[in-house]
Amino acid sequence: MSAAWLVPLMFVVAGAMAFAPGTSWGSFGILLPIAGSIMNTLAEPDLLLPALGAVLAGAMLGDHISPISDTTILSATGSACSVITHVVTQLPYALLSAVGALLGYVAFALTGSTGSVSSSRSPRPPPCS
Repeated sequence: MSAAWLVPLMFVVAGAMAFAPGTSWGSFGILLPIAGSIMNTLAEPDLLLPALGAVLAGAMLGDHISPISDTTILSATGSACSVITHVVTQLPYALLSAVGALLGYVAFALTGSTGSVSSSRSPRPPPCS
């Protein structure tokens, strides 16, 4: 199993972790160093940015759909509706985005493509002085 499969897993774990307490920033603080350490320990520097991106996206998803999130409560209060009504109306949009992101991370894991450019290009000329 390739280390690239950890990226979609990090997205799902970050989403679940942010959903439970309703905080994306708390999840960032906990999971970003862990994700970075995992990729550095596995000696996969090309996977560092996708892993950190998956953590950020997952934590935002979890925060957005959590009924106890401060932003969810403030949005419901500002729009003069109940918190549960606000969560139910936002859930289809959030889940559609989550499925799209998860499919992107799975495609990344299947291809392992980080978008790095091969070094077969000719080198740049030296800058003018």
